[in-house]
Amino acid sequence: MEGLIGFGGELSSAWLLDAYRHGIFPWPMSEFDAPIPWWSPDPRAIIELDRFHVPRRLARTCRSGRFEVTRDRDFAGVIRGCATGPSRRGGTWLTPEMIEAYTRFHELGNAHSVEVWHRGKLAGGTYGVAIGGLFAAESKFHCVGDASKVALVHLVEHLRRRHYGVLDIQQLTPHTARFGAIEIARTDYLARLAELLQQPVTFEDE
Repeated sequence: MEGLIGFGGELSSAWLLDAYRHGIFPWPMSEFDAPIPWWSPDPRAIIELDRFHVPRRLARTCRSGRFEVTRDRDFAGVIRGCATGPSRRGGTWLTPEMIEAYTRFHELGNAHSVEVWHRGKLAGGTYGVAIGGLFAAESKFHCVGDASKVALVHLVEHLRRRHYGVLDIQQLTPHTARFGAIEIARTDYLARLAELLQQPVTFEDE
C-alpha cells in the first residue's frame, strides 16, 4: 500500500487519537516491524453510507436469524479473532502491542466492535475507530462463512442510524468494491475528515 509517511512514535491513546484526527493510522507490515510505520494512503478508500450495496444472498442471510449480532460485547474477542482467524494464518499486522493499544482505545470509548455469534460462539466480527462523524474500520474476521460480511452490514446500518458520514476502509479491494466502496484523493478525504470531526455523533445508542 502506498502512503507511508513515517516511522516511530508510540501507540498511546493520545498518539492514536491525534493520528486519526489527521487521517493517519499505524500499520505494521509484520509482527517484527519496529519502529512503528504510520500511513495516510492516497487515494483513500471509503464507503459512502447511503450508497452501500448489500448483495441479495447476503441480505437473505442477514434476515435468516442464523446469526446474533451485538456491539461492544466482546471487543477483546474480536480483535484477537482479527489477529488469529483463518485468514491471518502465516502472519498478522496485529501485534501484541497493537492489540493492547486498541483495547485501551476501546476502554476510553474511541474504538468499537461488532460481534457476530453462531450457536453461542463468536463466529466473526469487525472493529474500528469512531471519531466525530467518521468511523475507520480496522479489521474483520470470520470463523463461520458470511459472519464478517454480516458484521459489516450491521455496522453500516448502525452508522446510518447514528448519523455518521463516512466509513473509512483505507484500501480498495475487489471484495469491498462489490459493496460500493470507492477511492477518493487524500486531499478530498482530509477535507471531509475536517468536517466530520465537527459532527456531535456518538456510536453508542442513547
